[in-house]
Amino acid sequence: FEQSLSTVIEGDRRVFAVTDFAGSDGSAGLACDTSAIEAVRGEYERTVRSHADTLDQLNTAVAIFDTDEKLRFFNQAFQKLWGLDAGFLHSAPDNALLLDRLRSEGKIAEQPEWRRWKEGLLGAYRAVESQEHWWHLPDGKTIRVVANPQPKGGVTWVFENLTEKMDLESRYQTAVRVQGETLDNLAEGVAVFGPDGRLRLSNPAFATLWGLSGEAAKPSVHVSTIRDLCDRQAADSPWPGFVAAVTGFDDERRDRHGQTELNNGNVLSYAMIPLPNGQVMMTFVDVTDSVHVERALKDKNEALQKSDQLKNEFVQHVSYELRSPLTNIIGFTELLSQPTTGPLTQKQREYVEHVSSSSAVLLTIVNDILDLATVDAGIMQLDISEVQVDRTIAAAAELVADRLEEHSIRLEVEAASAPKTFHGDEVRVRQILYNLLSNAANYAPEASTIRLTCRHLADGVEFSVHDDGPGMPPDVLDSVFRRFEPRANGGRRRGAGLGLSIVKSFVELHGGSVRIETGKDKGTTVICTFPDMPGIRAAAE
Repeated sequence: FEQSLSTVIEGDRRVFAVTDFAGSDGSAGLACDTSAIEAVRGEYERTVRSHADTLDQLNTAVAIFDTDEKLRFFNQAFQKLWGLDAGFLHSAPDNALLLDRLRSEGKIAEQPEWRRWKEGLLGAYRAVESQEHWWHLPDGKTIRVVANPQPKGGVTWVFENLTEKMDLESRYQTAVRVQGETLDNLAEGVAVFGPDGRLRLSNPAFATLWGLSGEAAKPSVHVSTIRDLCDRQAADSPWPGFVAAVTGFDDERRDRHGQTELNNGNVLSYAMIPLPNGQVMMTFVDVTDSVHVERALKDKNEALQKSDQLKNEFVQHVSYELRSPLTNIIGFTELLSQPTTGPLTQKQREYVEHVSSSSAVLLTIVNDILDLATVDAGIMQLDISEVQVDRTIAAAAELVADRLEEHSIRLEVEAASAPKTFHGDEVRVRQILYNLLSNAANYAPEASTIRLTCRHLADGVEFSVHDDGPGMPPDVLDSVFRRFEPRANGGRRRGAGLGLSIVKSFVELHGGSVRIETGKDKGTTVICTFPDMPGIRAAAE
């Protein structure tokens, strides 16, 4: 009889290995205290279970074989990796059988000499050092296999799935190569400096733009060394600022942008951008051509402005010189028209009337030019008062009555919703309406109707004049408010091209706005909006 029995001795539970021998002459018994051995065995079993639980939590597959090459332990990652039946694994198959099973199920790649390959793996049971193998499985996985021989026999196999890691490494290396090729082929110079002030990377364009040799632009070169070389290339070098930003300890790291001109005439546009981990990236672009074009355009624009100023001064001067003679001519024609001067023949009377009307037109043009010159000089003052809407419309209509009658054009006024008064310069408002009506009369068809509409707005008043003329093409709309830009599409006569310029300048001087609604064969409507309380401002040219 042999058995382990437990009992309590002096209050402590003890374990004894009891052996009883029976013979013909009697029996003998032996009890050995094995409590210490059982305690060690229990601790060992708990440690093994703890290790097994730990291995089960790993994502790395682990399998442990004993000295007889039998499977004694595997974790969940091992079963998941190979997809083998749990019953088969718990049956403690030997290592060779496991490899054959993986081969038959297509889990591992077929080898040209299977037997020799398998024997090479199983040689781990006779080895002293760990062995490492790389398996490329049929499903595309890459497995790192490590066989660790145990001191008392047996082997622990570790199967690490590195598929994702290798894929990431491959993609990373590809991205690095692509980025490197991209940087090397950029026309833009790029340089990145580390927190220690040393060059981390740069592309050939950086060295070319600054005239640096290959040695000067190598990684690990300090920014101060590059500064010394680049300072020679530009009288107003930005590199001292670059060095301060790269090697400084400012809490706030900000982008910097600017331009610098090199001694060879090239102009570089630069940007300095802080990067994570205390790094700084600098970019340089050769903008020489665009800067030269910009300078040429500025010079040309200044020349055009001076030319335009000279033209305006000349026209203004001539206009002043013309006003007095025109006034005299108009005065003498009026004098000749009087009966007290003496009788005129019919032909003479026609000549006098023609001279009078032509002089009046010319005087209007001269006055318009002088008004625009006054606006441009910023010295025109509006006489703001209560503008009587009805009276102002009637006065403007009277000024164009003869032209309308000459072509059987009817003027239709719609002012039912108009306010009685609004704040503005009555003389300039009348001049605006006169120019709008004159422009409409020039394009309105014979025996048609011109509509002058006035209506009250929430914050002002709106005047609009519509004619049924040919309308304006889109390309004309861009230049319709320019001075000395007369339109000849369908008009009866070609004017000086100042009417709508006067309108826009005076309306904007009141703080209002002008817009045009037109279309081919749909006529034209010019709409002027005045604020009720004008904020006087400079008129647009």
